[in-house]
This record gives sequence, C-alpha cells and structure tokens, in this order.
Amino acid sequence: MSLIKEYPISIFNSLTKEKEVFEPLIKDKVGMYVCGPTVYSDVHLGNVRTFMSFDIVFRYLKYLGYAVRYVRNITDVGHLVGDADEGEDKIAKKARLEELEPMEVVQKYTNGFHAVMRMFNIQEPSIEPTATGHIIEQIEFIKTIIGNGYAYETDGSVYFDVRKYHQDHEYGKLSGRNIDDMLSNTRTLSGQDQKRDPLDFALWKRADAGHLMQWPSPWGNGFPGWHLECSVMSTKYLGTTFDIHAGGMDLKFPHHEAEIAQNQGCCSKGGARYWMHANMLTVEGRKMAKSEGNGFTPEQLLTGNHKLLERGYSAMTVRFFMLMSHYASTLDFSNESLQAAEKGYKRLMVALKLSEKLPEPGTGKMDKEQSKDFKAPIDKAFTDLSNDFNTAKAIASLFDMASKINIIYQDPKKAASIDPKDFDWSIMHFQGIIKDVLGLHDETQEEGGMQVLDGVMKMVMELRKQAKFSKDYALSDQIRDDLKAKGVQIKDEKDGGMSYTID
Repeated sequence: MSLIKEYPISIFNSLTKEKEVFEPLIKDKVGMYVCGPTVYSDVHLGNVRTFMSFDIVFRYLKYLGYAVRYVRNITDVGHLVGDADEGEDKIAKKARLEELEPMEVVQKYTNGFHAVMRMFNIQEPSIEPTATGHIIEQIEFIKTIIGNGYAYETDGSVYFDVRKYHQDHEYGKLSGRNIDDMLSNTRTLSGQDQKRDPLDFALWKRADAGHLMQWPSPWGNGFPGWHLECSVMSTKYLGTTFDIHAGGMDLKFPHHEAEIAQNQGCCSKGGARYWMHANMLTVEGRKMAKSEGNGFTPEQLLTGNHKLLERGYSAMTVRFFMLMSHYASTLDFSNESLQAAEKGYKRLMVALKLSEKLPEPGTGKMDKEQSKDFKAPIDKAFTDLSNDFNTAKAIASLFDMASKINIIYQDPKKAASIDPKDFDWSIMHFQGIIKDVLGLHDETQEEGGMQVLDGVMKMVMELRKQAKFSKDYALSDQIRDDLKAKGVQIKDEKDGGMSYTID
C-alpha cells in the first residue's frame, strides 16, 4: 500500500537554498542521478558516506511507493589530476604507473567499488552507465552546445564559454559564487592560453599521440571533459528535466555548476529540479585526508588495522553510525562515537528480534489512547524520514518504539488493549524501516546461519565421501548434482578432501 500521500517529502534544495515539498515531474515516479566514483583507486570512507546517504533516499522513496529510476555513473575517463583542465587523466596515470591497460585499472577498481558497496549493504542503482560507453553521445552534446553559441574549439580542444553563458543565465547559482570573484581566484595554468577566459572549462581535450585514452571526433583525436559525462548520461536516461541530482559537497563546484551550464547550453533546461549534497567526514574534528594521516579505508575500519582505531567495527555498526547523523551535516569519526553506535545498533537488533515474538494484541478491551500511543513512534519515524531524510531523528523514534516493544515483551498483558490494526501496522513498519529503509540487518544471525550451513555441508560432504568409498558413484554424483542445482558447488581436492562454494 502506498504511503506517498500520508507522508509527503520535503527536501533541502541546494539550488534554491530552501527546503521544498518534493513533487516529482511524473506522479508517483522519480528520476534520480548520483555522481558515481572515478575508478582509479580504492573507495574511501567519504565515498561510502555519500553513496550510503543517497541509498537511503533511494530506499525510502521506494518504501513509500514511488517507482524510482536511479542512475549512478562510473567515471572511467576524462577526470584529470587535480580536477583541472590540464594534466593527466587519473586513470591513464594509474595505468602508466602500474603498467596496465587503462581498462584493467577501471575493472579492478570498479570491482572493488562494488565489493565495498555490498559490504555496507548499499543497493545497486537501476542503471550504472560509464563515460567510455557514451563517447558518441558526448560528442553530439558538444556539437549542440557549439551550435547554440556557448562553446568554441581551439587547436583540437573544445571549451565552454562561461562569460557568454553568464550573459544569458547565471553561472554560480548552485555554489553561490560570484563570477568576478571566481576570476580573481583562478590560478594561471599551462595551456590556459587556449581558453578565451580562465573561467572556461573543457568539454573535449585534444590528445597527444602518447595519450592512453583517446577517441576520434570532429575536432581531432581526444577525450571528453570530466563534467560532460554526467550531463549527457543524466539527460539520456532521465530526460532534459528530471527530479533529483545528488553527490558529495565537494562536487558542488565546479562539477555540478558546470553540469547545469552544460545542460542549459545544450538543452535550454538545467537538468535536475532538486539538488542534494552530502557533507564531509572528519576524524576527531580534522578533515579526513591521507595527507593528515587519518584517512583510513573501509577495510581498515573493519579490521581495526590503523593507528587511530582501537579495534575493528562491523559493517552494520559503521552503517548505523553514519545514519546517526543527517546527510548534510559533518560526520566526525572517533572510537568513542563508533563504540556508542555499536551499542545502539545492538540494542535495535534486540528489539527487532523481540518484535517477532510479541503476544497477540486486542485480546481484551481496546483502548484508543493506548493504541495511538503505541503507533506514535513509527508515525514519527516516517515524519522524520520525510523531513529531508533525517535518519538521525528517525533512529531516535525507532528507539522509542524499541522501548515499547520491550515493555510488551516483558509484560504481554499490555498488548491486550491495543487495536490489532495499529499493532500490526506499527510492528510491520518498525521492521520495514530498519531492514528496507535503513538497510540494517542482524549480523549475529547472519554469522550463526553461516556456522549452521557450514556444519550441514561438512555432514553432506562426509556422506558423499562415504558413498565414493563404498563405490556408490550414483549416490555420490546425485549429491553433487542436487547441490549444484541449488547453487552449491562441491570440489574434489587432490588429497581426497572436499570443499564447497556458494554461487
């Protein structure tokens, strides 16, 4: 049953700097674009926080009843070192350093990105396009921008004409920057003489003969600028006007500002109507960065293998910790805050287990006030989540519900006066918000289940070993084939032992 009308969503729109009631372009359908990773290195915790923030948006929209098309790109070309218009492509540089093909680098770090997303239970998008898979579309986009008078070609490179665009539109609206202030703060870089104005940014870059990643174009061999791919892929899959565009706060300028300009320059429309930005991570009040010595990886956080970590923390503890802060606020890592999150997560998991063992409600005289009181924390949790996806307040509301569940579990008589409809609705959504919206699950049950499975498989492999020893090859083969049909592969080892893998 749809909850869309009952819990209308408000979003803080970075474009208008106001919180606005969310109204999708198409009734009950949402188009959402999130800037994905540049796959030249391992995923850092800032990435995890960003993608987890918008995983909640994706999950909650679906939970309310929206049909969501979620597009999250993979940047596999065009992102230059230092986020500049000159210098090396980040992926090409890594390929040269590691003596690999660029697409080997891309595959390696794309696989790593997906593994980390799975680790933290971050759902896959509806579409995950790549920059290299849309070179033709990017060339066509550039041609239209040139035709509209907002870009020019110089010596095989194409640049967006920011001053010309600013005459007709407002460059800097999203980031709140003044174009003259931007000019005074612009560094002089090699190759700037190709530009008519230092503020102009690259749509297409001419490639030298030795450049590892290049494609033919009307302007010669080259590669697309970093900002262009998101304009092209968002409009291709969501339309020239769509609902939500999201990303990290660090992308607001220049990346997202350039996207809006490109969209207007090509399509006369700015793309997204609602812009959302997740804030940064700090460690004990200092910005998380390798140069600060405090930039630990997701793997280090799980293992505790870092000088700033007292021990490791589970993936669900880290997920819970990140959700205890609103996505737009700074999130500060410390051992104390992680340990507090661990306790809170475990408390919520205990309540989740108890919610499955409660007595039958409504067995006595029903009391409307008690029913309303029982339902109130879940109603509040929905209101919290609909208020700009405030997971921190929603979790507090879930803890209120956890207390009520514990009281009823300890004293089953208290369920007698609660209306069964209110009781069932509250328990269903208590479980649903935890599992389906917040994406939390009980790791202890998961570990226990794997131990049981491992024990069962050892017994089955021993039975197969005995069948082979008895020369009952028909039974041995049947066990192997039946397990294979269920997605379990048994492998015979050289020493006579056996192992298994699950597909």
